Amino acid sequence: MSQEQIDLAKILHQEELLVFPKFDETDAFAIGSIIHDRAVSEGWSVVIDIRHGDDIWFMHAMPGTTQENFDWTRRKRNLVNKTHNCSYAGNLRAVLGLVDPAYEGWDKANFAPSGGCFPVRIHGEGLVGTVTVSGIPQRDDHRLVSESIAKYLGVDLGEHNLA
Repeated sequence: MSQEQIDLAKILHQEELLVFPKFDETDAFAIGSIIHDRAVSEGWSVVIDIRHGDDIWFMHAMPGTTQENFDWTRRKRNLVNKTHNCSYAGNLRAVLGLVDPAYEGWDKANFAPSGGCFPVRIHGEGLVGTVTVSGIPQRDDHRLVSESIAKYLGVDLGEHNLA
């Protein structure tokens, strides 16, 4: 198996593990704070965008980010809302030839199949929001979000982490 195939299998399993019992503004703030603190400790500059539907529940731009990072978060979020899978899954499916972005309508102006946006799902409800970061390489963007959500939910990703 290629690294892309291994990563795709892991992140699809992460999506099954990282489902919320509930999701409100307090959860969004806590997750945003975990992401922020991790980024600071790693020396990363990222934009953090957490939403419930289209409502912004947490937004932060760290020093060193630009408007381009906000555009990346918008396009990654659009992809997650369209596919209901994390944006890194979209990237890996495209790289592996499992999906054709043009056929799927993922125009580059509005969709970014690039890691960093994770769907927020509630047990019994499905997709209700997104947690997105932009500013570091896409695999690290994905890890930052997925590991922060896992930490908040108290879920051990174990062998499904992208270490």
